[in-house]
Amino acid sequence: MVQSKAKTVKEYLAELPEDRRAAIQAVREVVLKNLDDDFEEGMTYGMIGYYVPHSLYPPGYHCDPCMPLPFANLASQKNHMALYLMCLYGDTAQRKWFEAEWKKAGKKFDMGKACLRFKKVEDLALDIIGQTIRQVSAKKYIENCERALGSRQKAPAKKAAAMRRAGKSVSAKKTTPKSARPAGKR
Repeated sequence: MVQSKAKTVKEYLAELPEDRRAAIQAVREVVLKNLDDDFEEGMTYGMIGYYVPHSLYPPGYHCDPCMPLPFANLASQKNHMALYLMCLYGDTAQRKWFEAEWKKAGKKFDMGKACLRFKKVEDLALDIIGQTIRQVSAKKYIENCERALGSRQKAPAKKAAAMRRAGKSVSAKKTTPKSARPAGKR
């Protein structure tokens, strides 16, 4: 399925084969049971999304401010199903805790930076997923995201200052507006 055109979670679930629908629904129930009330559920990026709405966090997602700040997504992909836990992507301590608890549960750990892949619901430690979701309130998540963004935005400035102190030249990156670029470079 990869990216659905469904407009609602109900439509998304209806599109799934029965076995995947049951697995996705089981994970969805765990997420909803443990999700802070400030998060919302809806369709984002062609999958079920859990996010901080613009009403609570007007800046939205830094990569696309038109989108709300994503917290988790749940999807049926071509070769697997996936739970994307963004709260683990930006929080090293939370990620270490999650991995340690997952190992204690004795379940196969198939995860990228935020994407927990599974073939069937039995592959998952649903209690660990529930605890992870419950541990991160919308307020805490916003603070973590802003801290991570702040450190990334400050890093180039700190590097430039260090280079200047060392007597090295620092040139600013120049960007050309799209309208001024040759047609082939847009």
